[in-house]
Amino acid sequence: MPDNGLKAVFLANRDKLLRFLSAQGAGDAAEDLLQELWIRVSVSVPGPIVQPLSYLYRAANNLMLDRYRATRQASKRDSDWTNVATSGRDMSEEPAGERPLIAREHLRLAEETLAELGERTAHIFRRHRIDGIAQKQIAQELQISLSTVEADLRKAYRAMLDLRRRLDEA
Repeated sequence: MPDNGLKAVFLANRDKLLRFLSAQGAGDAAEDLLQELWIRVSVSVPGPIVQPLSYLYRAANNLMLDRYRATRQASKRDSDWTNVATSGRDMSEEPAGERPLIAREHLRLAEETLAELGERTAHIFRRHRIDGIAQKQIAQELQISLSTVEADLRKAYRAMLDLRRRLDEA
């Protein structure tokens, strides 16, 4: 069956859309964004669109903005986590012999906190923070959306920061 409507406009203007994304600052992500746009166009059932090319440009720009915001948010979250994890408040005034015991107790509490969040959230947190796996790859591995991975990471970070505050107050 030949493509018609929005798909046909997309296919006829693919190169223009790619140049548009590159010119708007998408850089290396331009192809990925264009692929994501194609997927959305392929599965959507929009009503009649008066200016389909303008619609595609707007959708491409929105995808780029969404990706930029998600990347910025993830970067800020990682930076905040690193700042908290490496702050000078870690320095204990306890004798050196008790530090390993305290560290093991803190680890046990962290593991319990993660377990309370559910298996998927704990798994995502460990894959990202410990194994260093990118959020996008984790989403692909688990066959879930990137926004679900980000939401689970936010939940895990929030729980770890709350635990950190409780331990600092103790």
